[in-house]
Amino acid sequence: MPTFMASRVDDHVLVNSAVAPPSLFERLRRHKRAAFVVAVVLLLVQMAVAMVSTAVEQTPTIDEPVYVGAATVYIQQHDLRYNPEHPPLGKLIIGSGLLFAHPHLDPAFQGDQTELGRRVLYESGNDPWRLMLWARLPVIVLTLLFGLVVLAFARELAGRVGALVALALYAFSPDVIAYGSLATLDVPASGFLLTSVWLVWRARRRPLRYLPLAAVALGAAVATKMSMLPAVPVLLLLAVLSLWHAGRPATGAAPWSDPRAKARLLGLGAATAAGMAVVAIAVVWAAYLAVDPRLRWTAPADLPAVHGLRALLIDHLPVPQPYRDGMRIQFGYENATWQGFLFGRLYQGSLWYYLPAALLVKTPLGMTALWTAGSAALLAVRRLRPAAPYLLIPPALLLASAMTGSRDLGVRYAVFMPVFLAVAAGCVVLVRRCRAVIVSAALVLFVAVSSLLTYPYYLPYSNEAFGGPEKTYLRLHDSNVDWGQDLGRLADRLAGHYPHEKVWFVYKGAGVPAAYGIDAADPRTVPADRVHGLLVVSDTSIDKADAPLRALLATSRRVEEVGHSITIFRRP
Repeated sequence: MPTFMASRVDDHVLVNSAVAPPSLFERLRRHKRAAFVVAVVLLLVQMAVAMVSTAVEQTPTIDEPVYVGAATVYIQQHDLRYNPEHPPLGKLIIGSGLLFAHPHLDPAFQGDQTELGRRVLYESGNDPWRLMLWARLPVIVLTLLFGLVVLAFARELAGRVGALVALALYAFSPDVIAYGSLATLDVPASGFLLTSVWLVWRARRRPLRYLPLAAVALGAAVATKMSMLPAVPVLLLLAVLSLWHAGRPATGAAPWSDPRAKARLLGLGAATAAGMAVVAIAVVWAAYLAVDPRLRWTAPADLPAVHGLRALLIDHLPVPQPYRDGMRIQFGYENATWQGFLFGRLYQGSLWYYLPAALLVKTPLGMTALWTAGSAALLAVRRLRPAAPYLLIPPALLLASAMTGSRDLGVRYAVFMPVFLAVAAGCVVLVRRCRAVIVSAALVLFVAVSSLLTYPYYLPYSNEAFGGPEKTYLRLHDSNVDWGQDLGRLADRLAGHYPHEKVWFVYKGAGVPAAYGIDAADPRTVPADRVHGLLVVSDTSIDKADAPLRALLATSRRVEEVGHSITIFRRP
């Protein structure tokens, strides 16, 4: 072939083999994908910054020293004797951070779990600020990872826009940020349960791949908090439902026409549920054996007696003895009479409507609207209806169970609500899509502004209809507003604004004020006419004030708030 002809042929091949430039549609699709990734990263970074900065500033809440002390004993002494009323997995997660903090504790220490927490944080030469940060970091990381589960679940149901709505509600939720930044068990347990539900949902297509993983996540949930136990039968039934869906004929018709096929599928479903239960129980056993491979256990001497159906349940659960004894302790708590506070009323016992009322106060208004609309969309939109039992029944059952409890101490007992309903809210974009997207974006923006304005005081948050975080103590108490988290902020305020003044302090918390430089006396230990100067009172103590403290407050002038959880008065 002549040279010039070969050259022309090569040029022709090169021209025809060149990749055509991407179309405008393809370029837009690429930008949408990139914008989606950027939005996800920004939402999670915002949440991470909020949680880490909150964790750095807050002193230990009431429950945290107990968990940190128990986790220290777990990792150093491999002993289960502390905090048996909660399974060990959540404390092992907290302990994974303590491995980097190297806390000191005398192995010969003897005392109860409250004394243990005080000993680890304040009496063993440890830095309480550093120790608490390392204890909180694993929970923060888990909370962010559960945000990815929220994102993935909502994306499967409602696409990218719905997924962003769901993640935004999760990432801006004041309750999720507040409790996700603490070394506590509520958010990890709720996140593990959502993960299990998501995997069970995915099992509708690939049951062999996802149901074993769902069982592991379910086991992790009940190995973190016993309050997740009521969801176990529901998850097993949902697993059977997913398997039934996966086993349908390709035509979509139900296999009712063939009784043998129906019986086979039901038998397989029952066997699958039993297998999942075995895996979940194995995870619980593994959590206990990870602490003490020999499972040494001596039941506490003051273990409450349990009778009736509760005793029957405890005796027949195939879980380690410490777990069963922990259930007895929890039932003992439920048999006790606790003090509650709601909308200015101090009462003995519990109110069945406490948690719904508290959620109404502490949930951003836009979030409540999106939860309601998303739940309605799950029931109204045909393509979403199959997901309704997965997303609505578990949190509804857990909320109903929590409402029967005797401890009206905070929305942390229902923190699974913003976790689950964030996914449900993302489904609202499928209703009249364009209009729904615009309204959803406006409501998400409202939630974001409300959440950002409360920064960094997420624990005492309440929405605008109830006056914001500075008014929360007028309606709620305990972990809703004042959980002992502001000793550090109070120490800075006293040193900066009131140096060398006499301070009287009524504190509701587990921290040690002197460890943060607060030199104060308890005004309830001396006659009222000797109390002069600054009277500092935790807001929960104001809500639950007895007659002598009320008399002191009535004759004092309110000066300012610290962290929306502690009030400074001046008494002449």
